[in-house]
Amino acid sequence: MTPLGPVQFITIHCAATPEGRDVKAATISQWDIARFGQVSYHWVVELDGSKHNTLADDKLGAHVGGHNHGNIGICYVGGVSADNATPKDTRTDAQKQALRDLVAHYKGLYPNAILRGHRDWPGVAKACPSFDVSTAL
Repeated sequence: MTPLGPVQFITIHCAATPEGRDVKAATISQWDIARFGQVSYHWVVELDGSKHNTLADDKLGAHVGGHNHGNIGICYVGGVSADNATPKDTRTDAQKQALRDLVAHYKGLYPNAILRGHRDWPGVAKACPSFDVSTAL
């Protein structure tokens, strides 16, 4: 696998799964392998707040096209309304806490790392992660 390089960014994603659907981290990794040939995210946070390290921190992910070098990817399960029709902040309280914990961990290791939502990257036309990372984390 390609090395990540020096960490400069932390990017938050949603899995774009319907609200309340209990998709597991292993399933998301399988989807990513089928689509990108590798695991995309360093962490996946499930509905119950459990944090799953799906890619080693020193390995390059596949989560922001053209911007993966030096970029830690964290994904939460959810991000779409229950009817799968519209983007929605579906984070459970446990997921909110888990995301705060992961961001605090990485900001402790890399204090100058820039925190972004997937939608905050130039040229990205997605709602992901379906909330404003700058105000919520």
